Parts: sequence; structure tokens; C-alpha cells
Amino acid sequence: MGLVNLLFGRPLASSEDQGQRITPTQGVPTFGLDALSSAAYGPEAALTILLFLGLAGVRYVVPLTGAVIILLLIVYFSYRQTIAAYPSGGGSYTVAKENLGPGAGLLAAAALMIDYLLNVAVGISAGIGALVSAVPSLQKHTLLLCLVVLAILSIVNLRGVREAGSAFLAPTYLFVGTLGVVILIGLFRVIMTGGHPHALVPPPPPPAATEAVGLWLLLRAFASGCTALTGVEAVSNGVQAFREPVIPAAHKTLSTIVLILTGLLAGIAALVYYYGIAATDPGQPGYQSVLSMVTAAVAGKGVLYGLTMFSVLLVLCLSANTSFADFPRLCRAVAIDNYLPHSLTARGRRLVYSQGIWVLTILAAILLIVFGGVTDRLIPLFAVGAFLAFTLSQAGMVAHWWRNHGSAHHILINGIGAVATGITVLVIASAKFTEGAWVVVLLIPAVILLMTRVHRHYELVAREIEAKGRPIPRSNLPPIVIVPIESWNAVTEKTLRFAMTLSGEVQGVHIACDEDDSITAEWQSVVAGPAQEAGFPVPRLITLHSPYRMVLQPVVDYVLKVEKENRHRVVAVAIATMMERHWYHYFLHNQRGEALTAMLLLRGDRRINIINVPWYLLA
Repeated sequence: MGLVNLLFGRPLASSEDQGQRITPTQGVPTFGLDALSSAAYGPEAALTILLFLGLAGVRYVVPLTGAVIILLLIVYFSYRQTIAAYPSGGGSYTVAKENLGPGAGLLAAAALMIDYLLNVAVGISAGIGALVSAVPSLQKHTLLLCLVVLAILSIVNLRGVREAGSAFLAPTYLFVGTLGVVILIGLFRVIMTGGHPHALVPPPPPPAATEAVGLWLLLRAFASGCTALTGVEAVSNGVQAFREPVIPAAHKTLSTIVLILTGLLAGIAALVYYYGIAATDPGQPGYQSVLSMVTAAVAGKGVLYGLTMFSVLLVLCLSANTSFADFPRLCRAVAIDNYLPHSLTARGRRLVYSQGIWVLTILAAILLIVFGGVTDRLIPLFAVGAFLAFTLSQAGMVAHWWRNHGSAHHILINGIGAVATGITVLVIASAKFTEGAWVVVLLIPAVILLMTRVHRHYELVAREIEAKGRPIPRSNLPPIVIVPIESWNAVTEKTLRFAMTLSGEVQGVHIACDEDDSITAEWQSVVAGPAQEAGFPVPRLITLHSPYRMVLQPVVDYVLKVEKENRHRVVAVAIATMMERHWYHYFLHNQRGEALTAMLLLRGDRRINIINVPWYLLA
């Protein structure tokens, strides 16, 4: 088994596509890790904003979490309808483009692309950050560890959707199971003690209040808590990844993800309230995550605590898998409409859109390197793109039902979703603007501009290569064929023989860098004489002297000169190309043929054709 097969698996035929589809059980880790992992940082993000209220801030976590859950349920019912209406993959881009126009579609696509990229960088760095806080000696290796996790995620996803779903099955359900047990134990103790449970490991006391309760503070906390909703859209993008029938499978997966997330968010909020747990300042010594304090308060710091924290670390690192599942599919949909390179539409050896995975990997690696593996400052940017895409998708669905005479309850559900998410995106953008959301406001137009320029290029190319009717040759004259000759050998002989089959007007061009030139002397005996005796047109030898030992530029200049002097003729350049048997032999040859090809392509004209004549080396 070769190294490539070992890493990425054997190549899959197109006919094996159905066998690579996933079940709802595999769909939860494939499309739900981003959403589920947000239970680890969503409540904490809200509590961090409420730090200024001291102990009073803990009282607001339940109503704020309730508002987030209500919004989550609105989005859930909206996306159930989207899945049913667009079983081929009704992500925000498709829905917005088809119902609100191309501009709205590009806006949704740009917002989601940025959101998926940030999810990879932030998710991996958060997981490694949790590991480093547990093992401080690893802090100097933070960036390396982030890049290793990124490489593992890339390789697993390049192996196929089913492989990724199976690989992340155990960590996902371990996280849900351990955290679920902690929540159940904690709620049981709350009930048994009449709402006054005793913490096995008391949390740090909340800081003194430095600010009074205000609407703006609560709105900021709500905006931070809304990070728990990122990733909910993922299932609607990847409907075609499921086994038939795809709609019930996608519905079941989305329902499972939302049900689990709702339970986790509600349970964590209740335990935070009853155990009096306030967030600690992430930038100060003694920082502990909210989940760590909740688990320690409920279960102590024994086996369950260690297992729960280990599962949290794993899920945070692997939450980027949602982006790897959806980003390539989104890029494919946009590329089909000529707004991104067409190569993004091609499926790789394992029936996944490999180039999209590579693009996401490279961009995420750059982001991690720029931030040194610590991307906490990117968290405020998270929810802006996600909720903007939510809003456009739901508004597009309202237009869809209206145009197709859908029922009133369909319009009502998506209408409520559009209004709720639209208000939320305004709140998030306002509350998080100074914390970094302004970056997204600038990035989205930049990505849209890039996509429109790509589309413009494809439009110009299509216009240029469009067939103009029945092809009629401009001239019956054969081409002038030029053969660059470095020395006389079997490779040169093969190239010259091929050139003579194309035209009776063949010119061998040789660059003489010194006075002792054997080609000129040999030409008569090995080329001109035999051709004349056989009754073939005799190729001419053009010798160009190069006192400064330049080889390629004189050939290019001569070809351009011939092309200019023969405005009604086609000029062909036949270039001998050495094909090495092993890749490492490539460095043992000068590769002048490839360099000459590149120079002619850059400087040539439409009447210059380049023909590479290969010679396959056996050594």
C-alpha cells in the first residue's frame, strides 16, 4: 500500500457515491460539532459580559439563555422548511440567490465563508488553549499543536465524508454523554436540596459589581450568548451527503443537534444559576472556564471531571470539522455559478471536494500562524457572518413561499425567522463592532469583490471563445515549424521527424555560444543530405550566435521575428521535452523546454502554437 493510499484511502469510483453517504448518527458529528461545541463557550461568553454586575450578573444568565434558546428554536423550524424546499442543498447562498437575487446570494456566501474560516481557527486554538491551560509546559508549542490538529482534520476529511463522520463519532457522543451526566447529577441535587445545592468544589467568589444593570449591557451579553447558534445552518448545506431518503435523514440530524444543544444550554444555565457560578476574567491569573467550574461543583475533581474536561477539549478541537464538511460544498455551489474557480467543483479521489478542503486548510493555517495559535480576539467576529446568512436565508424562503403560493404557516415561520435573526444581527454587529466585528464589515465586501471579478473573467472568456459559426480556415498554407536544437541526439531527431510530418517548411534553430560548433557541421550529413535523397523538403538550420551565452531569449526573439514577418501564416514551435521516470530525476536536467514554453506563452501571439514532443527516459 502506497503512502497516499495509507493517508487518504484508495480512490473511489463515482459509482460508489451512495456507499459514502452518511446516516443521521454520523451526521451529528459531521455537521453538528460546531453547534454542539458552542455549549462550551456560548454561556461563558455571556457570563463574561455580565462580570461587571458581580453576583447579580448570575441571575440574568437564565433569562438570557432562554432568549437564545427561543431564537435557536425559531432558526430550527425555519431550516426544517429550507431542507424540505431545497433537498439538493439549500444553504443560505442557494436560497438567497434564487429568491432575492445574485447580490444577496454573494452576500450570504461571503458571510458564511468568513464564518467557516473563523470557526476552524478559533475552534482549534480554543481546544489547544484548554490543553495548554491543563499542561502549562506545552504553551511554547501552542502553534505547532494547532497546526498538527489542523493537518489531522484535513487528512480525515480528505478521506471522505463517511470516514470523517465515523472518526468523530466517539468524541462527539463522549462530550454529550459526560456533560449530560454532569447536568443530570447537578439538577438532581438542586431538586433534592430545594434549590440550594452544595458545591463539592466551591467556585471562586464573583467580583464586586462595578456597573449597574442596563439594557445595552444585557444586549451585549445576549449577542455574546448567540455564538451558541453558529453552525446550525450546516445540515441544510449538506443535505446531499445523507443516504436516501435525504430529507428525513437531514431533518432527523438537525432535530438531534438542536435537541442536544437546547438541553446542554438550558442545563448549564440552570447549574450556573443555582450554584452561583460567575465567569472568571480570561486575561487574569486563576482563570477557569465556566464548564470546568460547573463540573467541579457538581462532581468534584475526580474521574468524571477529568473525562468531561477531556471530552470538552476534544470537541473544541474537532468543532472545525463542520467547516470542513460545509466550506467545500459552499465553494462548489458558488463556483458552479462562475463566481469562484471551476476547479472547486471537481470531486477528488475520495468523492469529496478536495480543493475546497485544501483552500480552507491553507487559509486557516495562515490565520493560526498570524495569531500565533491564539485566536481569542477572533471570537467576537463569529456570530456576525452566521446570523447575516441566517437572515438572508429566511428572507429568501419567505420570497420562495410567496412566489410558489406556499401556505400561510410556511410564510409565517420563515418570516418570524427572518425578523428575529435580522434584529439579532443588528444587535450583534452593534454590540461587537468595536471588539472586532468591523473587520467582518470590511472583509465581506472584499470577498464579494473578489467573486465578482472572477465572474467577470469567466464572462469575458466565454464571450471570447464562443463559437462564431462554421469554422473556415484562413489559409491553406502549412505552418512554419521551428525546432529549437541544443545538440544532435535521438531526442532532437524524434522532434525534427515529427516537425517534418506537420509541414514542408521546418527550421532548426541552434544557439551557438562559442566558436567550436559541431551542429552546423553535422547538419548536412545527418539532416539535409538524407532528406534530399528521400525527396523530402530540406529543413533549414538557423544558427544564432550568443556571445553572452544566453540560450532561451534568442530563441524567443527569433520566433517572434518569424511570426511578425509572416502575418498570414501559423507558426508552430516543436519543443523536445524530457519525461523523467522518477520525480527526483527532475532536478538532474536543465528543464529548458519547460522554461521556453513558459516564455513563449507569456510573450507569444495567437498565431504561435507550442507543441511539446516528449521523450520518456528509461534510466
